[in-house]
Amino acid sequence: MTAVEPTEPEVLVRREGTLGHLILNRPRAMNALTHRMMMTIGRQLTDWETDDAVHAVLLTGAGERGLCAGGDIVAIYRDTVAGGTGTSTFWADEYPVNLQIARYPKPFIAMMDGVVLGGGMGVSAHASIRIVTERTKVGMPETAIGFVPDVGGTYLFGRSPGELGTHLALTAGTATGADAIRLGLADRYLASEKVPALVRALGEMTAGSDLQSTLDSFTEAPPAAPLLASQSWIDACYSADTAEQIVANLQQSPEADARATADVILAKSPTAVKVTLESLRRARKLPNLEAVLEQEFRVSIHSLKRPDFREGIRAMVIDKDRTPQWSPPELADVSDAEVASHFDDLGADELRLTALAHPHSN
Repeated sequence: MTAVEPTEPEVLVRREGTLGHLILNRPRAMNALTHRMMMTIGRQLTDWETDDAVHAVLLTGAGERGLCAGGDIVAIYRDTVAGGTGTSTFWADEYPVNLQIARYPKPFIAMMDGVVLGGGMGVSAHASIRIVTERTKVGMPETAIGFVPDVGGTYLFGRSPGELGTHLALTAGTATGADAIRLGLADRYLASEKVPALVRALGEMTAGSDLQSTLDSFTEAPPAAPLLASQSWIDACYSADTAEQIVANLQQSPEADARATADVILAKSPTAVKVTLESLRRARKLPNLEAVLEQEFRVSIHSLKRPDFREGIRAMVIDKDRTPQWSPPELADVSDAEVASHFDDLGADELRLTALAHPHSN
C-alpha cells in the first residue's frame, strides 16, 4: 500500500516573535477562499485579539501568483447546481470576517502582492496596513460572471476618487499597485523582491520594536498611477445616473479608450452591470461598512437566485467557452423593478452585522 500524504491546512497559522502570521495556502487555486478558510481566519483573529504576546497580524498568500483570486466560485457553482445552501451560509460567515478585519484593534498587515481579486479584497483591502507591489492586480471582476461586487467592494469603490471605482466595478477591470494606493485600496508600496525580507523582519520584531519604522525601511514612494491618466474621461462618462447613459457617453467620447470601454461593459451581464451601479450609488449614501455589507448580502442572495451568476461561472470557469448567454441579453431589457428587487429584505435570513462584536468567538 502507498502511504497517503497528509494534506496541508488551507490556512497556515504561525507565531513569529510578536507577529501572528496567516498564510492562505491553496496556491494551485490561487488561494481561492473556502468557507473553512474564512472560519479559520475569524477564529484566529479572535484568539490573537486578546493575546498580549501578539502585537500585529500579517496576511500573506502561498505560491507565486498572488494573495488571493477571490472566493471558490467552482464550489459556488456546484452548490447552486445542486440547489444547496452552502453558498449563502459561506457569505453569512465571510462578511463578518471582512468587518472583523476592518475593526481589528491591532495592526493588521495585508501583503497584497500579485493577484488580489473579489474575496481577496475582502480579506486585505479593509486592513489597517495594506502593502502593494509592482505585481499587484487588484479588482472586483464580478460583472464578468453575472455577479455584483461584495465583501465591502462597493464600500471601497464607492469611496474612491471621482468615478474610478465605478469604472473598475462595471468593467470588472483591475488596478495596479500604484492605482490601488490612489484609489484608497492600499497604503504602502514595496518592490516585490523585498517581500520575503520584510516578512522576515516583521517576524523578528520584539515587544520594543517600532512597526512603522520597520515598514518605512522597506517601502517606498509608488510610481505614477496609470489609471489616473484616464480620470478625466472616466469622471465625465460615468457621472450619469443610468448604465445606458454611461455606455452612450463612452461611445460618444473622443477618447479611443473610452469607446473601447463601452464594448467591455456591453459584454458583461446586463443585470449585473445595472445592479452594480445601483449598489455603488446606494453604498455612497450608507453610513459605514456594516451597513454596506448588509446591503451586499441582500444583493448577493438575490443574485444567487438569478440565472446570470450560474451562467457566468459556467462560461468563464467551468466550460471556459467565454460565451455566456446572459438573460436578459441587453441593458434595456433589465427593468428598474428588477434592479430594485435585488435590494429587497430577506426576512429571517437577513444578515445583521451592527450587533456582532466577535462572531467567531465560539
